[in-house]
Amino acid sequence: MNMKHLVFCLTLLSAFSMNAQLTDPTLTEVWHPVPRLVSTSLPGGVPSDAYVLFDGTNLEQWERDTVGGPAKWEVKDGILIVGMGTKDIRTRQKFGSCQLHLEFRTPTGVDRKGQDRGNSGVYFQERYEVQILDNFQNTTYSNGQCASIYKQHIPLVNACKAPGEWQSYDIIFTAPVFNADGIKISSGYFTVLQNGVLVQNHVEIKGTTEYRGWPKNLAHGKASIKLQDHGNPTSFRNIWVREL
Repeated sequence: MNMKHLVFCLTLLSAFSMNAQLTDPTLTEVWHPVPRLVSTSLPGGVPSDAYVLFDGTNLEQWERDTVGGPAKWEVKDGILIVGMGTKDIRTRQKFGSCQLHLEFRTPTGVDRKGQDRGNSGVYFQERYEVQILDNFQNTTYSNGQCASIYKQHIPLVNACKAPGEWQSYDIIFTAPVFNADGIKISSGYFTVLQNGVLVQNHVEIKGTTEYRGWPKNLAHGKASIKLQDHGNPTSFRNIWVREL
């Protein structure tokens, strides 16, 4: 019997021996650690361990993008409305991997087409965009429609509601990882549900979501969540995030 055969036989014998010992189901029960309790009984179904980014009252959690200072978007009747021409807003707090919930509404009475209907977006770490757009009976390039990972991944289906109807995003964001030399050693990923429908299923983030050119992968750490001013009066409500 050669050495490889001996190792194989010993491995097989060990497996049979282990299986013989696992006739008692309690041997494979794990009791610790115990998952911590998270309540979802708060108004709007907000989990008890979430950071509320917008509850309809104020913009204390947000600031003007790039320059800082108070965010200039309008808060009216519990709704956040894009302040057209006031530029993007970003969270004051920085986040890595997270779960984000937000609700959005594209405007009614718009006779524009393509990318000029209810256009906005939610950016993770200020770099990676999940597109917001009115794609109810409105066609545009598929990797730039609502629920696309902009210019990178086409949504599995079009789950858009009509203009003026509230819609929801539930987004799982896994942040990319860079080593001490600034080299990406692990890609980021998105999973997205729009109105409860899976539209992005653990898709790889190829880098920054660029309007022109190819994705870039410059090293970074935690950064803000950003909402885009694209010149359309898109509305938002009930925004919260959980760190993962």
